[in-house]
Amino acid sequence: MFKKNAVAAGMAAFASVALAAGCAVADGSKGSDVDITAMSAEELAEYFIFETGSFRDQEMQEGGTWRDRMTQDDIQKACSMEGNPDGETAGRVVAMARASYEAPESIELGDWRKGAELADSGFGYRMGHNNDNHGQREPGGNCYNCHVFDPRVSVQGTIGPSLVNYGANRGTSEAVLRYVHEVISNPHQYFPCTEMPRFNTVDRQLLTDEQISHIMAYLLDPESPVNNQ
Repeated sequence: MFKKNAVAAGMAAFASVALAAGCAVADGSKGSDVDITAMSAEELAEYFIFETGSFRDQEMQEGGTWRDRMTQDDIQKACSMEGNPDGETAGRVVAMARASYEAPESIELGDWRKGAELADSGFGYRMGHNNDNHGQREPGGNCYNCHVFDPRVSVQGTIGPSLVNYGANRGTSEAVLRYVHEVISNPHQYFPCTEMPRFNTVDRQLLTDEQISHIMAYLLDPESPVNNQ
């Protein structure tokens, strides 16, 4: 999750220029005009993004539309523009994250081989001229973008901590399984305002519990290459 809405920030900068120029734009409704000179830069950015048709009401793979994807939820609002959140903000974010988490009846490890494929795959929710089609291929977690799992894999990220030998060092107790499931589902429960995505919450499911079980197996199974370094 971005710490700052880059699109809105860029539009706000453009809006400042537009306001200085004193221009007016049509709002797209039956010939009426909107006087943008009466708006603040932030109001004008919101206007350009959401009211002028800049983003179509195209359906997203995760449900909802472009408008929904561009609208911050409460956690994103709380974390926006924060460097390291203060104690009050962190507490609110953790509380909201825990309220959005629904624990399965049981948590078990899946197939680490499938988990390796999901961790390597960035397929899933890209939109544009060539949308990710879930009818052709299941979404992945793109975990390699931020973490090192297996140092023998040539391209992996370093934004997040290394996970090499994660299961070998921690085991597979019930407490560890529950913790890892909670972090993958909604990491804000432990790391408020983290950049790690929320993969499975009560109102948004980017990965299913089955897919998460496979990624957990890749991370924790003693047979996984992650734990044999």
